[in-house]
Amino acid sequence: MTTTTTTSNTMTNELSGKTALVTGGSRGIGRAVAERLAAKGALVALTYHSDEAAAKDTVAAIEAAGGRAFAFRAPLGEPGDATALWAAFDERIGEHQDSGRLDILVNNAGVAGPGLIHEVTEEAYDRVFAVNAKAPFFIIQKGLERMNDGGRIINISSGVTKVAFPGMTSYAASKGALEVLTLTLAQTLGGRRITVNAVSPGTIETDIHPWMADPGAKAAAAKFSVFDRVGQPGDVADVVSFLATDAARWITGQNIDASGGSGLGL
Repeated sequence: MTTTTTTSNTMTNELSGKTALVTGGSRGIGRAVAERLAAKGALVALTYHSDEAAAKDTVAAIEAAGGRAFAFRAPLGEPGDATALWAAFDERIGEHQDSGRLDILVNNAGVAGPGLIHEVTEEAYDRVFAVNAKAPFFIIQKGLERMNDGGRIINISSGVTKVAFPGMTSYAASKGALEVLTLTLAQTLGGRRITVNAVSPGTIETDIHPWMADPGAKAAAAKFSVFDRVGQPGDVADVVSFLATDAARWITGQNIDASGGSGLGL
């Protein structure tokens, strides 16, 4: 009998026979998502920007748990990045399955963009939008020919689109663009039964937040959630992996808040 869980990587067969791609899947939320999808039976392709060691470690962890995965380098925010990503995918996928097709796409890779509006340079703005908004747009555009009908597209947004967060002006704007793209594509792709949803985490404890090593700073961040704790990558990965399953077939065009109720009292 199949055992299911939303709090561990116990192997199930919900996504057996499916192929998933997770951008930025070597660390943090992306790694947790890759591990959850693999634990549900999917073959997982994951991209990384520069940390090959982290990518190899993620693949090794998935395989040690009984799953299947492979990683390849695909820097985003550069001209032709989406074309290069799919070329690398096409080159590698034949080692693992015959069709070269895709069922699940998780646009997770992103970069932060701190600064009040008067502090943001044009160069920094362009970088944030190139990675967080433009890259997912063209990854989806060029990936649709590989995606099976009934597939899943899941875009990782952010809770900063729900409340005013002046210290992350350009980042919030880029994620807002991703959310509108999500809504638009849900309508566009409905005829192919492809669901398109966004997931918006709050503050998540990953290595991109070294300030959480300060107990006081971490405690202050925890206060944003009604549960009085900082989110973990698995909290978000469980939501993403649910959206990838058939159980979420009737959900599309939605932005799922996965912030632990952050800011509800504001």
